[in-house]
Amino acid sequence: MKLSPRDAPGYFAKPEPDRAGLLIYGADPMRVALRRQEVIAALIGPEGEAEMRLTRIPGADLRKDPARLADAVKAQGFFAGPRVAFVEDATDAVAPAVTEALEIWRAGDAQVVVTAGQLKPASKLRKLFEGHANAYAAAIYDDPPSRGEIEAILKRAGLGAVSRAAMRDIDALARALDPGDFRQTVEKLALYTLGNAEPVSPEDVAACAPASTEAELDDILHIVAEARAGEIGPVMKRLRAQGVQPVALSIAATRHFRTLYAAASDPGGPAKGIARVRPPVFGPRRDRMQRQAQSWGPARLEEALSLLTDTDLKLRSAGQTAPSMALMERALVRLAMMGAR
Repeated sequence: MKLSPRDAPGYFAKPEPDRAGLLIYGADPMRVALRRQEVIAALIGPEGEAEMRLTRIPGADLRKDPARLADAVKAQGFFAGPRVAFVEDATDAVAPAVTEALEIWRAGDAQVVVTAGQLKPASKLRKLFEGHANAYAAAIYDDPPSRGEIEAILKRAGLGAVSRAAMRDIDALARALDPGDFRQTVEKLALYTLGNAEPVSPEDVAACAPASTEAELDDILHIVAEARAGEIGPVMKRLRAQGVQPVALSIAATRHFRTLYAAASDPGGPAKGIARVRPPVFGPRRDRMQRQAQSWGPARLEEALSLLTDTDLKLRSAGQTAPSMALMERALVRLAMMGAR
């Protein structure tokens, strides 16, 4: 039987113990692995693996020894409780062995959990589980988690009350990060706010969100975008001492101004525009960039992006004779003066 995308999350959290098996497949190995971990933990409990009620069988090993899965389904251990026979990275080559295990399965046997990569509709494994009266097949897509799934992740991490603004940022994080990274971020956020009586704030989310690649350059980018030309020299001197390359600075500046342009040109206004940008911008940095977008406007931001494109081409030109960092600094000063107009 097929598990629909709408029903699958609920089943993973609370699987039916009297089913013969479950196939979880999808293109993203991380998403498949997280769902597999969730459903197995729900079936055998937190101590199931320590009590040897979980048998792991790599798909490659099952191809060499097809009887291994049937033996695991029928095996009885020293500890009482539900058992799982888990086949990892399965392909259609193991379909006969899985078919035999499902045929001999009886109530009280180990439930068969199989994970696989992307499977075509004609796949033998898919047809086996989708057509079985007592087993499920669940496809895992690369869709961002729903609000219900996000709330379940927050609850499992032990996160307390979350403000509306912080939930908006968490939702943006869920759409921008891989599932594993998102769960780690939520766990970090739960530890960061442990013992805090106040609801989780956007500042808390910003403190725990993964740092962007241009984080070290934020100071100079904000100085330029806020038209503080007189402060550019000392900061550039510090960046040179840190070994920052002109091309890296050019790339970071272009990203920053593209984000401002996307926010400023949004039909719903800069506030809605900054909320839609990817990767997402959080906390005080989001408010700061929103003000910058409002101050510049789409027309001047187009000019700024044109200047940055010309500068980048000069930096990468083989015939460029002027010092690269000096060329980049002049471009930033011109940008700051443009923003002051």
